[in-house]
Amino acid sequence: MANYDKRDVNLLRKVVLKAYWDNEENPSIEAPMGDFFGMGHSMSKNYVSAPLQMSPEDGKGFNCWWQMPFRKGFRFSVQNDCDIPLQFYFYVDFEEREVANDALYFHARWYRECPTNGIEESACSDHRDWCFGGSNKDGKENYVVLEAEGRGHYCGANINIHNLNKSNMWDWPGEGDDMIFVDGDKTPTIHGTGTEDYVNMAWCPRQEYCAPYHGLLLGGDKNWKGKITYYRYHILDPIPFEKSIKVTIEHGHANHRSDDWSSTAYWYQTEPHKKYQPIAKWEDRMPVSVPALEWDDKIIKEK
Repeated sequence: MANYDKRDVNLLRKVVLKAYWDNEENPSIEAPMGDFFGMGHSMSKNYVSAPLQMSPEDGKGFNCWWQMPFRKGFRFSVQNDCDIPLQFYFYVDFEEREVANDALYFHARWYRECPTNGIEESACSDHRDWCFGGSNKDGKENYVVLEAEGRGHYCGANINIHNLNKSNMWDWPGEGDDMIFVDGDKTPTIHGTGTEDYVNMAWCPRQEYCAPYHGLLLGGDKNWKGKITYYRYHILDPIPFEKSIKVTIEHGHANHRSDDWSSTAYWYQTEPHKKYQPIAKWEDRMPVSVPALEWDDKIIKEK
């Protein structure tokens, strides 16, 4: 895609990619353009992963290598919610070949919760209790990355967090556990130990890093303020399901934090897929605008 018009810095959230397999009515792919290709916040930058890449100049060349089988036909559409015309070009490579009977269809879906439903720090005994106290056994208030019905396998997601907290205290927003429920399990089938552990990193990372199946495109500012983007793609380790899957993650330990979370999940499954609500209106997809923050001797000041 070309011509990022300077009059609309949120173009990558206002343009929506959709795809339909075999004349289905409800799209199997529905996500803002930038988010689908691996990065949220209406931003792009050069990075490399196995299934998705953003290439020079400044990550404006989008590339996707997810396999997308179909049997009767396919349809891609681009929805432009900008108030200006869009200059757009693309290549789609496909092969005419027999598709295996058990081949599954590719799906991708964007979701956002802004802000997540956290609690006030004043409700806890102290800052440490707000960061690490309490327990969450059932994951009912977790951020939901994916909820699907049918038979298939989950292939991962990109996860974007905008830290909205203005505290001058230790402010790592990723202390939430991943909890994945397979085939109707009431307790997590997979229960991880923290956001950074789910994305194969450690110790509250901020260093940018790109590997084939996991990475950190944005590490946030000092004290993890501002915008963060992770990806974790389960390509060599897909998570299979026979009836359903629900992929969730805590927003802060025991869901204490109230930040801007968004994600695009990728998976394969049988059709028909679960019918989802249409993607949010463009006004509700826009990145949050907050005053710039300055770190000065352990005090956060608004500019």
